[in-house]
Amino acid sequence: MSDAVRDAHQEFWRPPLSQPPTATNLAESCRRCGTEFMVGATFCHICGSGRHRTDHVPSRSWTRHFAFLRALEFSSVKDWFGLPLPTLCAFLLGIAFLIVALAMGFVSVHDTADFEAVQLWRIQWLMVSCASFLAGILLRGRKAQK
Repeated sequence: MSDAVRDAHQEFWRPPLSQPPTATNLAESCRRCGTEFMVGATFCHICGSGRHRTDHVPSRSWTRHFAFLRALEFSSVKDWFGLPLPTLCAFLLGIAFLIVALAMGFVSVHDTADFEAVQLWRIQWLMVSCASFLAGILLRGRKAQK
């Protein structure tokens, strides 16, 4: 009994010494590069991967919503019209100028001078559109006429 008291690390007026908690939980490490995360970090400071990121790739991408835009790609429009590149550019510019000339009708007019100015703008846009269409015809080349 006296041996038990001799090995005690406490005295009667102090509480018993408790064992310090052992660090059993290891620091969380990155799944991609294996580096330990900094304290309170939500991203890896080495590779930028998220701390709580799952490594699976989503099966459906958000880009699938824009699949209809493939019809507007320049190469598919070029094949659809069957025109060479310079001719297609001139044709598309002519269409754009026609749209602007038609949009001039939405400009509000308060008196005769304004009306004449708007009509002059419309005439100018129509002339540029015609010039663009003529440039497209001239750029078409001899091969397309067969």
